Amino acid sequence: MLRLDALTKTYKTGDKALKAVTLDVPPGQVIALIGPSGAGKSTLIRCINRLVEPTSGSVMLETTNLTTLRPAALRRERRRMGMIFQEYALVERLTVMENVLSGRLGYVGFWRALTRRFPQKDVDEAFRLLDRVGLLHMADKRADQLSGGQRQRVGICRALIQDPALLLVDEPTASLDPKTSRQIMRLICELCAERGLAAIINIHDVALAQRFVARVIGLRFGEIVYDGPPDGLTPEKLTEIYGEEDWEATIEKVDEDDAVEAAE
Repeated sequence: MLRLDALTKTYKTGDKALKAVTLDVPPGQVIALIGPSGAGKSTLIRCINRLVEPTSGSVMLETTNLTTLRPAALRRERRRMGMIFQEYALVERLTVMENVLSGRLGYVGFWRALTRRFPQKDVDEAFRLLDRVGLLHMADKRADQLSGGQRQRVGICRALIQDPALLLVDEPTASLDPKTSRQIMRLICELCAERGLAAIINIHDVALAQRFVARVIGLRFGEIVYDGPPDGLTPEKLTEIYGEEDWEATIEKVDEDDAVEAAE
């Protein structure tokens, strides 16, 4: 479904953010991308949809090589890649409904986009998505009136209304409290399962990654140093990814989160 082949990003300073990363993501698989700050996680996600231009290598989305596309063709292909941002990237003065419908801007003509006059089927789908994430009653509220968790749910709806084949998720829980973080991760994984969506989730919280996904990719200095199931993240492997730390506490936190999840 998605294949990265020797994907490399070198900045003008000579620093290599990614070093020949090769990775296959099958249809419907949700992957957590972990690693220390500066490991290349956000760069990897942004190189896939070319918000950051790779230096070399290729990104294949099904049969399309994204790295060779001209701007117009790239804009069309980006419609197939929903993006969920750490800082939500909502337009504060617009309503929840208007922010969700902005995910359809790549599909409507210029004048419809300018006047925000969307087809009824798009409006109906926006209502359905807001209902699914528990925000139907807030459709007419401005985005600046929402909590962090509510804003992230709006961002999820905006990505899903694109009808994407792939979700790229950049630190979706970084600004959220622990309970809301679990709710958002659970929601993303549930929606991916319902739609058969593949997703790559850049996440800083190892325990959340272990709790919610079946495959974890560990990056260090722009290279993949772990690719496997969450229970393979032993203290030794986490030390290889992050450096020295008391990882027993992190591993115990997964069991504690399971207990909290059952009680919620």
